[in-house]
Amino acid sequence: MADLKDISTIEDIQQMVNSFYANVRKDELIGPIFNDKLQDRWEPHLQKMYNFWQTILFDVRAYSGTPFPPHKQLPVDKTHFDRWIAIFNTTIDAQFAGPITEEAKMRATNMAFMFSHKIEYFRNQGL
Repeated sequence: MADLKDISTIEDIQQMVNSFYANVRKDELIGPIFNDKLQDRWEPHLQKMYNFWQTILFDVRAYSGTPFPPHKQLPVDKTHFDRWIAIFNTTIDAQFAGPITEEAKMRATNMAFMFSHKIEYFRNQGL
C-alpha cells in the first residue's frame, strides 16, 4: 500500500468533503437526516464545506458564518454525532495521513462534541 499524503490543497479538501458526504448520504442512521434537510441543495452545501475546511485547516478566510444554527433543530443526538465522527475518521484515514489530517479529525471531533452538547442543552432548556 502506498504512503498516504497529508491534506495540503483545496483539491484535497474537496476530495475529503466529497467522499465523506458520499458516505454520509448512504448511511442508514444519518443519511436520511442529511438527505431530507438538503434535498436538492447538496452542491451549495458541499461548496460551503470546502470553504469551511479551507478556513479551519489552511487559515484562509473562505468561510464566514455560524455553523451551529442550521444544526440546532435537527432530529439528532449523541448517537448521530458519534456516527458522523466514525464516518469522518474512516473516510479521511483511507485517503490521507499527516499533521493536517490529524488536525482535521481533532477539529471534527471537537465540533461534534460541542454541537451535541449545545443541542442537548437547548432541548433541556426548551429553547
